[in-house]
Amino acid sequence: MTAPVFVDTNVLVYAIDLSAGDRHVAARQWMETLWRQRSGRLSVQVLQEFYAVVTRKLKPGLSPVEAQLEIRAFLPWSPIEITPGIMERAWHVEARYQLSWWDALIVASAQSAGCRTLLTEDLQHGQNFDGLVVQSPFR
Repeated sequence: MTAPVFVDTNVLVYAIDLSAGDRHVAARQWMETLWRQRSGRLSVQVLQEFYAVVTRKLKPGLSPVEAQLEIRAFLPWSPIEITPGIMERAWHVEARYQLSWWDALIVASAQSAGCRTLLTEDLQHGQNFDGLVVQSPFR
């Protein structure tokens, strides 16, 4: 079985943003591969951020109902919930790697999900967080 890959918010947004050009195409390809391999993972935090971006910032955006349908489609990925244990791990990651709190929560959630790859453009490609390696989806 393919190792799980944690998907950050920006990949989900680009996958539906038709105006994103090459990023849209790359994000769609990644998402199709992850669905086919059943290896995609994400967190409730990612879904919350996705909802906020696509209903409030993306132009043209999605209606709340459309965004809810998109989010419900990811429920089979068993989104990671932020637990006290994940918060403890995130505090450690935040201090050790000097990350923002929100990025530290993403890293901690990905680690908790047993992922070896974090698909995001928000962190440095190739950066290694104790076995979790950042992969830019657009390289």
